[in-house]
Amino acid sequence: MAAKKTQKRMPRRREEFTYHGYRIDDLKEMSMTDLLPVMPSRARRKLLRGLSRDEEHLLSRFRKGDVRIRTHLRSMVILPVMVGREVEIYTGKEFQKVELQPESVFHYLGEFAPTRKRVSHGSAGIGATRSSKFVPLK
Repeated sequence: MAAKKTQKRMPRRREEFTYHGYRIDDLKEMSMTDLLPVMPSRARRKLLRGLSRDEEHLLSRFRKGDVRIRTHLRSMVILPVMVGREVEIYTGKEFQKVELQPESVFHYLGEFAPTRKRVSHGSAGIGATRSSKFVPLK
């Protein structure tokens, strides 16, 4: 039986992100009307109905290049203009810092800042189960 050659595996190279065949730079250059057919229906419907004054203001801050952006607008759609920036999203208690990755395009800001903590249950107390009734207290 021949000895198997051990080949070193090359590290997996991360490919450039594309959304429906468009690179993120191409998406950034597109106008809003060109973006509409590319985006999913829920985001498209929100943008066709029009952005609120607050959402327009937030978008203008991204375009201006503000250093620190804090927002309560969890229902804002992440547009290609916002990618690569850091934004602080309000969770109801505090602002959570989130860096917007290319993969997050056309999702909502609120998806990346959870409002509820993860539940971690402790052990059961006395009387919690049938068998714990008979545990001596000494």
